[in-house]
Amino acid sequence: MRRLFTALLCLSLAISLPAVAADSAPQMTAQQFLASLTFREGKITLPGEIATLDLPPNFRYLDPADAEKLITDGWGNPPGAKTLGMIVPSDVNPLSQAGWGVVVTYDKDGHVKDDDADHINYADLLNDMKQGMEEHNKERKQQGYPAMSLVGWAEQPSYDKAQHKLYWAKELHTEGSNDNGLNYNIRVLGREGVLVLNAVSGMVQIAEVKQEMKKVTAFTDFTPGHRYSDFNANTDKVAEYGIAALVAGGVAAKLGFFGKIFAVLLAFKKFIVLGVAALGGWLWKLLGRKKEAAASGVDLSKQE
Repeated sequence: MRRLFTALLCLSLAISLPAVAADSAPQMTAQQFLASLTFREGKITLPGEIATLDLPPNFRYLDPADAEKLITDGWGNPPGAKTLGMIVPSDVNPLSQAGWGVVVTYDKDGHVKDDDADHINYADLLNDMKQGMEEHNKERKQQGYPAMSLVGWAEQPSYDKAQHKLYWAKELHTEGSNDNGLNYNIRVLGREGVLVLNAVSGMVQIAEVKQEMKKVTAFTDFTPGHRYSDFNANTDKVAEYGIAALVAGGVAAKLGFFGKIFAVLLAFKKFIVLGVAALGGWLWKLLGRKKEAAASGVDLSKQE
C-alpha cells in the first residue's frame, strides 16, 4: 500500500479516522462516509468541458461536490475549495494515512507565453520564493496556523516545450512537524489558461509520487479548442505572467486577485498552499519591475 499523505504539507497533526468522525458526522462510520461518495471511472469530461481524463483502472474521479466533501469532511480542511474535482487511486482508502489524491483546478488568466522558459535562474527564484514565504507566514500566524518554510527544490522546475507542461516539486517544513512535506506540481498550459494538477505527500515518497504523476499527466488532456496550439492572437487574452511567475505563484499574478487567492489559500491550507505562497514577496516585486521596465523600454525576459 502507498503511504502518501503521511506528512501533509501544512498539517501539524496526523490525519486519522477518529478525526473524521468527530469533525464531520459523529454517527457516520468511515464506510458510510465512503459510500456517500460517487467514484467515477473511465473517460471523464471535466466541468466546463475544459479537459478530459481517460482514467486507467487504478484511478478514480470525484466530481467537485464530492471532492470538497473529501477535502473538508474527510481530511479536515475548511470548506470553500473550488476545484474541477479530484483524481484518487482506486486501491487506496482515501481516509487512511496512505490515502492521497490529485486536486484539479483551472486558472483562466489567459494564454501563458513561454518565452522566458530558457532564461530563468531557478536558484535566484528559489531565494525570492523563500523570502515570499517569510512574508506569507505573517498571514498564516494571524489565521492561527503554524509557519511554513520552503526548504528547497525537491525537483527543480523543468518545462516540456513540446507538450507545454511544467513540472516542479518543493520540499517544505511546517513548524512543529517532525517530517518534511512534498508539494509536487504540474501545470498544463492551454489556450486560455492553465490546468493545475497538485499532489502532496511526505518527502520520503517523492519517487512514488513522481512516478504516479507521470501517469496522471498521460491521461489528462485539454479538449479540442482549449489546447495551447488553439491560441488565437487576434481574439484571445494573454496572461500577465510567464513561466517564472507561474512557478512562484502563477494565478496570484493577476492584479486585483488577492481576495480570491487568499480564499483558495485558506481552503487548501493543510496541504496545497505553496502554489500561491510567494504572493507576499517575489511576485509583486516581479510585477513592479515589469511595470517599471515597460515605462523605460527595458526587456526583463532574459534577466529573470
